[in-house]
Amino acid sequence: MATFDLQIVTPDGLMFSGQAESLVVRTVEGDVCILPRHMDFLTALGMGEAKLVSQGQTRRAACIGGMMSVKDNTVKLVPTTFEWADEIDADRASRAKAEAEEKLSHREKLTDHELAIAEAKLKRALVRTSVAGRR
Repeated sequence: MATFDLQIVTPDGLMFSGQAESLVVRTVEGDVCILPRHMDFLTALGMGEAKLVSQGQTRRAACIGGMMSVKDNTVKLVPTTFEWADEIDADRASRAKAEAEEKLSHREKLTDHELAIAEAKLKRALVRTSVAGRR
């Protein structure tokens, strides 16, 4: 099967380096699937699930923010946050979701900045709990 070179690098370090058969990630415009020989492409990443197929095995991860570039059959994924599904602490993610929902239940008391932060925390928690539930 055809493959492409893939590197996933976060501020915490190298998360993956190797050959991939496909990669699906959420961009700010929606989901995109990268396959071998994909045209050159550059995009900002959104918040969502990443699905990587490598050596016939599928791995899922929570992928939040950052950039992705595709050039000459090489993909560089540089997310702000990237957590493999099997490494997500589901209890912690559920607590973060509950805390964000509680904060948002009093939205009339929040400044615009506090509201934006609470909404972002809820979105991150929802991605993490969703991905952790699909191990």
